[in-house]
Amino acid sequence: MAETNVTPSPSGVSKDAKTFAMLAHLLGIFTCFVGPLIIWLVKKDEHPFVDEQGKEALNFQITIAIAYVAASLLSFLCIGFLLFPAVGVVDLIFCIMACIAANKGDHYRYPVSIRLIK
Repeated sequence: MAETNVTPSPSGVSKDAKTFAMLAHLLGIFTCFVGPLIIWLVKKDEHPFVDEQGKEALNFQITIAIAYVAASLLSFLCIGFLLFPAVGVVDLIFCIMACIAANKGDHYRYPVSIRLIK
């Protein structure tokens, strides 16, 4: 008999749900909002945990994209050149924290995020 990855963990979240939620957060580092959008659209109806964490990752990556646009506009005033690396570091740190939390089955909320998708 084949073993499946749909058994709930002690936190009540299946291993598949944890993996896809973690992947949504991780793909945000490399693909901006496209990766979390795809994961959320494909898996939101299968796992409530992926639905919640996918929306969190997507909202945060949209916020990061807005911050990059603001930094590029402010680069004309020589301020944006300092903001680009700062936004990148914030994105990396918060996404890693979200990946770790999602892998544990914890519900993670980004502290700096515009909640566009509810």
